[in-house]
Amino acid sequence: MQLHLSKADHDLVSSAVGEAEAHTSGEIVTIVAGRSDNYHDVGLSWAAAVVFIALALMAAFPAHLRVFLSMLLLDWDHELADWKLLMGLLGLLILKFLIVRYLLAIMPLRMLVTPRATKARRVRRRAILLFRTAAEARTRGRTGVLIYLSLDEHRAEIVADRAINAKVAPEAWGDAMAALIDAIHDDRAGEGLAAAVRQVGLVLAAHFPRADDDINELPDRLIEL
Repeated sequence: MQLHLSKADHDLVSSAVGEAEAHTSGEIVTIVAGRSDNYHDVGLSWAAAVVFIALALMAAFPAHLRVFLSMLLLDWDHELADWKLLMGLLGLLILKFLIVRYLLAIMPLRMLVTPRATKARRVRRRAILLFRTAAEARTRGRTGVLIYLSLDEHRAEIVADRAINAKVAPEAWGDAMAALIDAIHDDRAGEGLAAAVRQVGLVLAAHFPRADDDINELPDRLIEL
């Protein structure tokens, strides 16, 4: 399922951020990315694994390899020379590597074979990097929260700064994450982001209520990378 965000989704999320920040001195940043990583190493790893498995099978059944290469080289009625065997083996392994490598250049297929744990780590790493550059470094009081959604991975992260983490337990973001994940599964990413923003706003308002001299340090709009 391919997630997408419309202009209406952008307006919905941006409006939710503005409403939530009206009751807190904290800043909420919402960022959506197509994907968090290109996973080139995953394609290479699968190609290398296929080569290793093929080599192990050839070593386990050398007679079958000789017969196959002999027929392939039109030399089936003679004993295959060692150099032909080795060159044939090398050629088969290179062919297998290239086939898998270029098949996994197709992004949906590459995403399909990427382990969930790998996706989770890459999304988390990207979320932290974006938080440090888009939120933490731009707020005076270090009271920012990032809600990050990576569309291709169907994963989301909530990252908060040190001032908030000192007062709020990680479990406090559970309702926000639950609302976002449920909406992602139903292809309602915009509604999920807006719901998550409202939940985060409630947490921030409880610990960082808005004062009369508060200023809006960060834009309220949804950022799509």
